[in-house]
Amino acid sequence: MDAAGKTLEIAGRHRPGPVLVPVAGGEAALVSAGRPSGPADNEDAAALVPIGAEGVVLVVADGIGGQRSGELASAAVVHEVVRAVRRAPADESAVRGAVIDGIEAANEKVLAAGLGAGATVVVAVVWARRVRTLHAGDAQAIVTGQRGRLKLETTAHSPVGVRQAAGLLDEAEALAHEDRHIVTNAVGDRDMTVEVGMPLTLAAHDTVVLGSDGLFDNLRLAEIVSHVRVGPLGAAATRLRDAAGDRMAREQAGEPSKPDDLTFILYRPGRRRAGRA
Repeated sequence: MDAAGKTLEIAGRHRPGPVLVPVAGGEAALVSAGRPSGPADNEDAAALVPIGAEGVVLVVADGIGGQRSGELASAAVVHEVVRAVRRAPADESAVRGAVIDGIEAANEKVLAAGLGAGATVVVAVVWARRVRTLHAGDAQAIVTGQRGRLKLETTAHSPVGVRQAAGLLDEAEALAHEDRHIVTNAVGDRDMTVEVGMPLTLAAHDTVVLGSDGLFDNLRLAEIVSHVRVGPLGAAATRLRDAAGDRMAREQAGEPSKPDDLTFILYRPGRRRAGRA
């Protein structure tokens, strides 16, 4: 378990864990593992940046464009976001602005490198039991309640993601679609934009899930929710990791299966202390 209050940043490494971190009045669990039977490198990157007693920034980035180049792009995204957040005042609005600044700085660096690489990214800013998402690409976030109600779901920046959000494709059709790999917005694009979600107040047993497409391309939303909504967070992360890994390793008729790097972060806020609003 990593010590509370310390930034955790990983890039190009395997942390199948799960790594458990007490943070922001609750707990987070991080998993990052390379694709089954794939190269030794991991193109995903992730970070947790605690801010005071009740805040944390969670980041997941997924490299695009080839093993080494993709790894460099995702690492740049995480590094720039972490650096910007750590320099920002301890204020929710300032931190959210710092996340955008960090993503934009990473975009400039990736473009300047000229490697033809890119990265998708999803961020959750948790502040005093509120969560707000920011993302570019098809790395996604959801929030589920203890009883399985989906309270938040980001839309993937892709033709398939947009059509699914519009009700033109159901989940099974989207997961099987031949163009699911196409992304229309990412770090490394000159016209990259960051979508900022609306704030959501978290209940004590809600679970925030941020993941690369290695998670969301291999498990249906109902499966993800089923694995994470109850039980200790470490056990939930282990179940989710194993289910996605099994799906990647064994193709079954009618089931999604896309071998890929797998990175996700889970967060639960925990109960309020007595006497607090």
